[in-house]
Amino acid sequence: MMTAGGANLRKSLTLVAVLALAACDNSASDAATGTKTKAAAPAAATATKDWTTVVAATPEGGFRMGNPNAPVKLLEFASLTCPHCKDFHEEAMATIKAKYIAPGKISYEYRSFVLNGPDFAAAMLARCQGPEVFFNLLNAFYANQSVWTEPFTKLTDADSKRLAALPQDQQIGALAVTGGLDGFMRTRGMPRAKFDQCLSNKASFDQLTKIRTDAVEKYKLTGTPTFVINGETQADTYNWATLQPKLQAAVK
Repeated sequence: MMTAGGANLRKSLTLVAVLALAACDNSASDAATGTKTKAAAPAAATATKDWTTVVAATPEGGFRMGNPNAPVKLLEFASLTCPHCKDFHEEAMATIKAKYIAPGKISYEYRSFVLNGPDFAAAMLARCQGPEVFFNLLNAFYANQSVWTEPFTKLTDADSKRLAALPQDQQIGALAVTGGLDGFMRTRGMPRAKFDQCLSNKASFDQLTKIRTDAVEKYKLTGTPTFVINGETQADTYNWATLQPKLQAAVK
């Protein structure tokens, strides 16, 4: 489901030439690289280990938290502009981290499934500084979703025409500035030079595009959030109430 002003968000999406797909408006939901950042401890020494402190980028373009050798692997495809994704994150993640990730029962991977132009910009900024920073920024984007998305709902036709006239490799950065994301990131320690660098990273843009394609073609994604447990996409599972019993069954 789009936030208020969703038409303008969708208009921004056309600026970056992303194919249209159903957003997080799932009917059921209403009822960067593979570099490991922290080495896993030997199995004998992990009894009291807090696996939420172990994070890594995955070869597929996601960010993983937890024991990479956990018997259960939870993958979430989600969007930073999706209200249902925000609701799931706020309702479920504290429990998932404490009950399942911390003791090493599961690993959790987040892959950004972008829905529109502002989503592209936010995802590129969240991912830019690697896994050590990613999950904190993920929390910030969801906690403040209504605040940082609101300026994008007020883009004028003149704004859209101006952005569309720019070279494609400059559109995301210009869109982000128009929507005030430079200020949002500055208050979180990202200087303007880094901001510009993150949004001009073609490899990051291409990887997000590939994640989107793989999600649709390999995992049959039709909306966000979508959950995959041990490689199997979970049908009719779009919130914590429907995911929790499946996750609990998997760890037994």
